[in-house]
Amino acid sequence: MATIQKNMYINGEFTEHRSGKWIDVINPATEQVIAQVPEGSKEDVQRAIDAAEQAQEAWEALPAVQRGVWLHKIADAIRQREAELTATIVAEGGKTQGLAKTEVLFTADYLDYMAEWARRYEGEIVNSDRPNENIFVFKKAIGVTTGILPWNFPFFLIARKAAPALITGNTIVIKPSEVTPLNAVIFAEIIDAIGLPAGVLNIVFGYGPVVGQELAANPKVGMVSLTGSVNAGIATMEAAAKNVTKVSLELGGKAPAIVMNDADIDLAVKAIVASRMINSGQVCNCVERLYVQEGIYDTLMARLTEAFRAVTFGDPAQQQQLDMGPLINAAALERVEQKVAEAIADGAQVVLGGQRAGNTGYFFQPTLLSHVRQEMAIMHEEIFGPVLPVTTFKTLDQAIAWANDCEYGLTSSIYTRDLNTAMTALRKLKFGETYVNRENFEAMQGFHAGWRKSGIGGADGRHGLEEYLQTHVAYLQFS
Repeated sequence: MATIQKNMYINGEFTEHRSGKWIDVINPATEQVIAQVPEGSKEDVQRAIDAAEQAQEAWEALPAVQRGVWLHKIADAIRQREAELTATIVAEGGKTQGLAKTEVLFTADYLDYMAEWARRYEGEIVNSDRPNENIFVFKKAIGVTTGILPWNFPFFLIARKAAPALITGNTIVIKPSEVTPLNAVIFAEIIDAIGLPAGVLNIVFGYGPVVGQELAANPKVGMVSLTGSVNAGIATMEAAAKNVTKVSLELGGKAPAIVMNDADIDLAVKAIVASRMINSGQVCNCVERLYVQEGIYDTLMARLTEAFRAVTFGDPAQQQQLDMGPLINAAALERVEQKVAEAIADGAQVVLGGQRAGNTGYFFQPTLLSHVRQEMAIMHEEIFGPVLPVTTFKTLDQAIAWANDCEYGLTSSIYTRDLNTAMTALRKLKFGETYVNRENFEAMQGFHAGWRKSGIGGADGRHGLEEYLQTHVAYLQFS
């Protein structure tokens, strides 16, 4: 049977690509090729950017509330194709059915949420030092924007970048991950079916060194937003620098979780396991390292071991009720295996798991590591898999110092019943987000942003919307 081939979407059309090359899309649970998408070229990117540029002026001229109507239409159409989208995300990304469905519905809600900002984002009138003068601060679109996406939440990230861009009058070119592009094909089918004006949203497939670099380096681009690795973020910044293009980056994370002696252990165990196993540990704000106060270490470890042992995994297309699926590809599996082996060589002990599971698919066992020391690499380098290293601490100050001892600064969490302890941690932890007595998962009305090597700028809420706006100040004198 011939492999299904999908085309990219440029200027309102599913269009042939220039390179003639195709990228295999592999199901990580079966290791089978399920489709192909084009390997885009620099010329394909330029065509998409040109289309976005041509469409932008008319799109910005629409009242924001009319742009919002288009976002609502996209959201409604997504809900109508929820089952198809869920199955696609499961097949290409290895997500559980429940998590894939949540991603689809959350994406629709996110589009609706951003559409409602049409009547809410605003400029200012500032008092002047001169008589008979007003100072107006207008908020205006940047122009052509670009979004470079990861594979771990591929469908939601289309909306996270496109929705604030479009509601504020920008147009956008999206590059999905070459690993999980098929959900973006459905997104393109949706905007094509509802008649979104040509060029407003374009989708180009391909690899980062070619497609991503041109999206960042093209002089017609006013802003590039990337979610991905630190190395990808650095490459994007370097490409954008020659045109002084605005850059927004969400990069890696090494989220610490601190559990105090007075914590609600039932709550802590449930939240930590949920925050570690979601998407097989392949989420930038997952709990990546655990600090447990000495007084409850034995009790907590016993409970965590029990909870990890209860985690179910397998081919998510074949079973509805699973806690996790496979890792995304062979390279990810090899990386996790290597990091666990290095930790063991450094003295860590495997409480549970520690190995690849099965011979088919990129599965890794839920893994709990004890006797871990702060100086070990596994406490500093991102794992991106279902592995949790655990160490103990004596005082809150020690735990906070260790938590902050990291080049990343995306998310963090603490479990305590004491308000003073929680507030002290909030004051001293150097992270973009801190979760107190709950799992690590952000809200669309919040602001998802990292410190240090976890990124520049951010997404969601009013602050995320303003990433896609620039100011124009007018001094108006009158008599």
